[in-house]
Amino acid sequence: MMKFGRSMRSILYLAVAGAVIASQAFAQTRKVSDEEVRKVHDSALLIDTHNDVTGETVKGLDIGPRRDKGHTDIPRLKEGGVGAVFFAAYVSTTFMQGNRSAHRALEMIDTIRHGIVERYPRVFEFATTADGIEAARKKGKIAALIGIEGGHAIEDSLALLRTYYDLGVRYMTLTHSISHTWADSSGDAGKHNGLTPFGREVVKEMNRLGMMVDISHVSDKTFRDVLAISTAPVFASHSSCRSLSAIPRNMSDQMIAAMAKKGGTIHINFGCEFISQRSADTSAWSNRALRRKIEEAVEKEVSDPAKRKELIAARVEAQAKAITRATLEEVALQIDHVVKIAGIDAVGIGSDFDGVGCTPAGVDDVSRFPALTRVLLERGYTAEQIRKIYGGNLLRVMRAVERAAGGGR
Repeated sequence: MMKFGRSMRSILYLAVAGAVIASQAFAQTRKVSDEEVRKVHDSALLIDTHNDVTGETVKGLDIGPRRDKGHTDIPRLKEGGVGAVFFAAYVSTTFMQGNRSAHRALEMIDTIRHGIVERYPRVFEFATTADGIEAARKKGKIAALIGIEGGHAIEDSLALLRTYYDLGVRYMTLTHSISHTWADSSGDAGKHNGLTPFGREVVKEMNRLGMMVDISHVSDKTFRDVLAISTAPVFASHSSCRSLSAIPRNMSDQMIAAMAKKGGTIHINFGCEFISQRSADTSAWSNRALRRKIEEAVEKEVSDPAKRKELIAARVEAQAKAITRATLEEVALQIDHVVKIAGIDAVGIGSDFDGVGCTPAGVDDVSRFPALTRVLLERGYTAEQIRKIYGGNLLRVMRAVERAAGGGR
């Protein structure tokens, strides 16, 4: 064994002590005044990269008045100090049957552009660039952007992808809950071993257009394929850390670090199952054994396949009310973890509000973002770091994607 002198032992001791201090930095707490919280929160341009209220506005919901249900409306967006929102143009995989995905995508784009932005032009400003987000902020408006959720929306057509870009879509989540014709999802076993040759063409065309590639929902192999071929940073619009909640929809430490190395970001999903292993274990959505018990019980009671499916969905939803709820502190732990393994530039916010059934206690809806600001300040994050988490990192990714495309078309 090699022997060290006193000076070398001192250096090693300081190095180890420094590492320990660094690992504990965000676990330390301090008292924070309401004034400091307001000042820091107001200084940040808070960009939420995934909000699913569009699933209701497409059915006629008016998000202008405060409502008792759901997570999003204009009064609560203002209370939460939200500066920009990527509204999800979510296309359910059920629309894959009969090639109805493009029709649904156009309906979802319309509800964002007309049902939200044009309905409330004094509140929202439609944006398609990082500069556009900042311009809306200067006008005192909330920037509204579009992200398509589900690559099946392009119906195997690069022409449709280009059309969506022309309509203002600035990211596309490559898959949703099941694999489709050109990419594998995290939600099933997959059938392509990642991306097909056409899937690679989709990523290249998104790079050329200046559309962000969103790897939330994709399989691990699809993720690796995307990272290998994309000429621009990629990001996860609404995922969390698998180390803290081991569900397939979350990202492993290796994935997060690799994505960050290429300039990408992970935007933390606020769904309880994404945040907390305790929540995931008690949810029939993420605990397959629990869901199977529900399915087996229904199979004994009902013979009609359609009625059986409906009853299973109802019981899974009812079971969700008994889920162990995550906490605001666990949201902060997710952010801590990303910072620890990939750095402060690798993390953002992608709440999935109105797209998840359970939100953490303390950050129940869009009005509660200042509570997260308080917790982050208490844990030792600086105002500059919080500004990066809330929007600065995403603006950097957007600009990198825009530059890689030559500023768009």
